[in-house]
This record gives sequence, structure tokens and C-alpha cells, in this order.
Amino acid sequence: MQSPRFDVILTADRSMMSNYHRKEFLGFGTTGPIFVELPFGFSERFHSYLFAPKLKTDKWGRPVEAPYGMRKIEAKLLDAGINAAVIDPEHVHKYLPHAKVLMLSHHDYFGLNPPSSTWGVIVGKEPMNAVFFKGFMERLSPHIWKAKAGNGLRVIVGGPAAWQWLYFPELVDKWGIDTIFDGEGERLVVDLVRRAVEGKPLPKYIYVGVGEAPSLEEISTIKWKPLPKYIYVGVGEAPSLEEISTIKYPSINGLVEIGRGCPRGCAFCSVTLRAMRWYPLEKIEEELKVNARAGVVDGILHSDEVPLYGSTTVEPNPEKLVALHKLAKRYYRKVGWSHTTFVAVYHGEKKMGKLFTKLSEIILDEHQDWWGAQIGLETGSVRLARKIMPGKAAPYKIDQWHEIVEEAAAIMHEIRLIPAITLIVGLPDEQPDDVVETIELVERLRPYRSLIVPLFYVPMSHVRTDKAGWLDKLNLYPEHIDLLEVVARHSIYWAKDIVNKFYFKGPQYFLVRFLVNYFINYVEKRLGKIKEDVEHYKEALRQTRNNARKEVLTFAS
Repeated sequence: MQSPRFDVILTADRSMMSNYHRKEFLGFGTTGPIFVELPFGFSERFHSYLFAPKLKTDKWGRPVEAPYGMRKIEAKLLDAGINAAVIDPEHVHKYLPHAKVLMLSHHDYFGLNPPSSTWGVIVGKEPMNAVFFKGFMERLSPHIWKAKAGNGLRVIVGGPAAWQWLYFPELVDKWGIDTIFDGEGERLVVDLVRRAVEGKPLPKYIYVGVGEAPSLEEISTIKWKPLPKYIYVGVGEAPSLEEISTIKYPSINGLVEIGRGCPRGCAFCSVTLRAMRWYPLEKIEEELKVNARAGVVDGILHSDEVPLYGSTTVEPNPEKLVALHKLAKRYYRKVGWSHTTFVAVYHGEKKMGKLFTKLSEIILDEHQDWWGAQIGLETGSVRLARKIMPGKAAPYKIDQWHEIVEEAAAIMHEIRLIPAITLIVGLPDEQPDDVVETIELVERLRPYRSLIVPLFYVPMSHVRTDKAGWLDKLNLYPEHIDLLEVVARHSIYWAKDIVNKFYFKGPQYFLVRFLVNYFINYVEKRLGKIKEDVEHYKEALRQTRNNARKEVLTFAS
């Protein structure tokens, strides 16, 4: 039987096109390097199976589940009458001879985002996601160029990491990238794809963000002629709820978006620049049904701060939050969150009638005995927090940051909400005293079940340098090394508890549980072996710091 033909193919490499054994957090393993050393070339296979197993596909190579953002763009194109489909990376080459457009998406094409860049700094190796993506493109490249010559194929790259292509212009040329699309796509993607299908000229770069920019109406009025090479669309042109299509096919691990934007205003985060929008329950229910009908009945509610669902302030809306979770549990056996904040947990439990205990009573049942979320600690330094993220503590003052964090951690431990906590290492203007303050806060979190993930602040000026040389260019102190040790001890201790008692319970996870435990023990042993090297490095940092002080004193005198 002849396979169907699609004008538009959407895809990604295996590090994105996987359900990670239905354990979303396990996918973070793809941000690390391939460093478990096994004989006979099994190292990559081990990491691939453990962190990014293949998805099931239909007979045409369409994955049963696909990344949520890709499903959103697919839905928008289908609603516009464009013949589009998400295709598994192992089947893409079969469709290119007849396709007009190939669309690629990724969270981290070249391993530049944290935590990938953190691993690159520490280990001096490219992370799996970058290795997998480059390998995928090298294999696909001959088919792309053949399709460009034969049927005028156009290649459009987008997704959260679209900006990374700007640092690799040689790969833009090598792999035949026609357009880089950076930002929310709903308002412009249909017009862009239609132009590509019709063989019309395309802009090289489109950015949907903030700042003064021509409106969509102005761009439409000139009918893209004369065609600008770069198009910038202001935040006011972000899509409305009505313009955001409902997914037509299941998303990986049942992820469903409940809103976009964040009101916290942290200086290091681009998400806060997006307009705040919450989906009505009816719209959320449509996507829950899409997943449930396909048998995807464990899922994740996604927004940049789930507990603020339906709120117009920085305080939770209890009525809407309870209604959201009752709706989700109607379709899903298990429900998790993408993100929350310490202050939402603290405020909701302390000042809103034990709101989070009430939510736990809805979520936890005979099918589910815990749930997870990502949460940003970023720094324990109140001085730095006051400068870069005062909104993290709102409606309280940031001076209460330690109290908020510690009490929220205790609450989460009690209600079995397991957080993956991010911490930024090497922030601009970070001083040794700031790092010590962060160490003290992390040590106070030891009694509470959690994983802490350190993320190096890596300026983009270092992106093109040798990965192994990044560490020497960062503003690190010996105290930073102490911080990393404290974080590693905390995470290894709790990882064993989480893996064996929560994350991989049951006989069906025996093999994965065994391999994850092997991985954790391997990391723990490696850390033990390099302790002497760590002490040497700390001494080198102290010497560098002392020399810098001498230079300043000499200059002052």
C-alpha cells in the first residue's frame, strides 16, 4: 500500500521524540553527556534506551505521541487546510521526495540551554541532545538537499531553542535552513508555511517578542513585498486564546497547556515577557479528551506557574485551581505539574486555608501517591534575589526568601509534591558571601524530598568556545565548588529514595529501575574518585582570586 503524502512534515530528533518511559523528568537525562563507559560501543545505546526510548508509530511512521509544541503547530496548519503531519525521525526521509516544507523543533538544538550547558562546563562533552540532533541532521542532510533540488523543499526551524541557530550560521547553510522562527507561532506560521509551499521568497529570521516592531496587519498589508530579511513582531501581537488551536493528536506524556506567560518579572527569564493568558476549562478539556481517547491517561498540566491558573495577580485563585484539578482527574489517572513556585505553595497553604493540602486530596488516590513539578530556587542570596528576582517572593518581600523556601519545601514533603529545584551558579555580580548564603539554604533543605539541579550561568560570549574551556571563563570561586558538592550529596541521597519508592514503583519498571540505580551509583562513585581533583581545582581558584586581589591593590597604590 502506498504511503500518504504530506506537504508539510514536522519532526525532531530522538531526544525530543520520546516519552522517556512515561516519566517526563527522566528526559532530563538527554541534557547530560554520554559518560557511562561501556564496552563494544554500548555506551550510546545504554543512554538512548535509558533516557530516550523510541516511540510507537503507526504503519506510516506517525508517532502515537509527539511533543506538545509540535502538536500545536500541526493543529494550526491542519485548521488552515494545510496537509501536515508529525513524522518520527526514523521515517522522515521517506516523505521528503514529495514534501514542500520540513519543520524542525527543539528545546535545545545545540546543548546551549541549562542544564545542558552545565554538563558541558563540568564534563567537557557535548550533551546527548546536541549529539543526537547533529547526528540526525547529518543523516538527513543528503535527503534534504536532494528534495530541495527535486521538489523545492523548504526547511523551517523553530521551537524554544530557535535562537541558537543564530550562533551557528555555518550549519544554517550546511543543512539548508531557509527560515528561523523564534517565538509563539500561531499568528504568522500559516502565512509563512503557505509561502513556503507556493515557492515564494521567505524571510531568514522571524522573531515574535518584545520591542517596537511592525504589527501583523502592517506585514500583511505589504503582502511580504518587498520581503524583509528579518521580521520582528512585538509582544502585543502574541496570539489570543481564540487563535491557539486545539491539538488533534496525543501529546507526549499527556502534557496539556493551561496558560502562557508569567507575572514574576525575573531578570534572567524570557517567559515573563509573554502576555498572561489562561485557557478556559472547556479548551483544556478538549485536549484532555484527545489524549485520553488515545489511551494516554497520565498527564502533565503545563504553564509557567500552574498554581496561578485563572488568577490575574500573583496569588492563586482557589476556586479555579480546584476546578482545574477535578477536571484533570476526570480524564487522567495521574496528574503532574510542569512548574510551580515556592511562594505559591507557601502562600496557598499558609494564607488560603491549606489550599495545597486540598489539591493533594484531589490528586492523590488509588492510582497516584505523589506528583512532581519543576521549581526555581535560583539563588539563596537575598542581596542577589533583591536585584534580579524580587517578584519570586510576591506578595511577600524578598527578604523573607529563606523562610518562604524552607517552609514551602516542608509543605511539599508533607503533601508528597516532589520538586525538581533549579539553582543558577555563577550569576553576574555573585560574590563568595552570596554563594555561602546559598549553601546554607540548600543544607536547610536536606530533610525534604527533592532533586536540586545546578545550572551554570553561561554568557553567550562563550557559546562558540570549546566546551572544555567554559569553566575557566566563568566567574567561579572555591565556594561554588563547595555548593556543587552540597547539591550533589543532596540529589544523590534523595534520588535513591525517589527512584525506588515513588518514580519507578512496580514490576513493570524493574529493568528501568535497575538501570537508573546503576546510573546513580556510577555517578556517585565517579564523584568520589575525582574528590582529589576537585580540591586541586579549588586551590587553583583560590590562587587566581588572590592574584586578582594583588593586582587591584597594586593598581590602587
